[in-house]
Amino acid sequence: MTPPERPHPTGLETRLAKMIEACGPIGIDAFMAHALYDPQAGYYSTRLPLGARGDFTTSPEISQIFGELIGLWVAQSWLDLGSPAPFHLIELGPGRGTLMADMLRVCQRVPGFMDGVELHLVETNPPLREAQRAALGTIPAHWHQSLDEVPEGYSFIIANEFLDCLPVRQFVRGEQGWHEKLVGVDAEGRLTFGLGPALAEAPACAMPNDGVGAVREHAPGLPTLVEILAQRLRTGCGRALIIDYGDVSGQAGDSFQALFRHQKTHPLDHVGEADLTAHVDFAALISLAKTSGLGTSGPVSQREFLQSLGIEARRDALIRANPHCESDLTRSVERLIGEAHMGGLFHVVALESPLNAAHGPPIGL
Repeated sequence: MTPPERPHPTGLETRLAKMIEACGPIGIDAFMAHALYDPQAGYYSTRLPLGARGDFTTSPEISQIFGELIGLWVAQSWLDLGSPAPFHLIELGPGRGTLMADMLRVCQRVPGFMDGVELHLVETNPPLREAQRAALGTIPAHWHQSLDEVPEGYSFIIANEFLDCLPVRQFVRGEQGWHEKLVGVDAEGRLTFGLGPALAEAPACAMPNDGVGAVREHAPGLPTLVEILAQRLRTGCGRALIIDYGDVSGQAGDSFQALFRHQKTHPLDHVGEADLTAHVDFAALISLAKTSGLGTSGPVSQREFLQSLGIEARRDALIRANPHCESDLTRSVERLIGEAHMGGLFHVVALESPLNAAHGPPIGL
């Protein structure tokens, strides 16, 4: 069977191909960094990626219930830790602002919460910043390029589908040992995958029982991100809630994928126009957090987490108030908690300050 014809190269692919021809192949992590964050043509630098006109849909866009329950989690965590004021509510990668707006609709009902909160949104994409401003309306907020720009203080941090866009390196076990998977250029001048020379020793992410053909992934930026979180949470009470799709089994596998207009596509096609992601290594995340002195809860599946927060009761209440929406509400909640959907694919972890020990674990985990 003749393979399907590849789409024409984007301007960013042509630019990367010339760079690789001049300097040599690059790792998957470098390719992801260029494709996602190039200032002129990177996916997250230039477009609105979410919704029907984008390339993917996140949980907050599926149902308001998701954001309401995350708001409940934040409000209860704030109460658990003594209702500090002032305090920071921080979202990493806030999308179109839907999650934050839905969270605040719940948090506004908690006496004292809005009087003490300072909103901080970590977002590099100018079009998304404008969408977030529109979603928040008159509620004041601060925007930042990175988490370490946010002032220190009591912090509650939300990261929904944020870690999956951290660039990863990939390693493949061959007959002669481990090789790094690289991006090079083929005879037609198009980007292509290949393997580097055998490594002198196995990568740190490899396991002793990995057989020939096994693929292991490592996100070089994850330790730095966890340390930034740890520095913030070590200096004041607070919690971080991380929700993402990823691996909790420790099995080897290639999770690098691309989405273009809600359809999977080859990761080297539509460069700068497709979303690139890889599964979050929750075991590595938790290990790094514990090494940094943070408390951890989870991982639990998104299904378990949302059910423990009362998603089905909230669904039923909305159906009673809006009987004509029963089908839509039932369908959207199933997408959020169904084992074959986000409920089984996504997992939830909470990280918290070592100063929180006397307050007990967060709800839902």
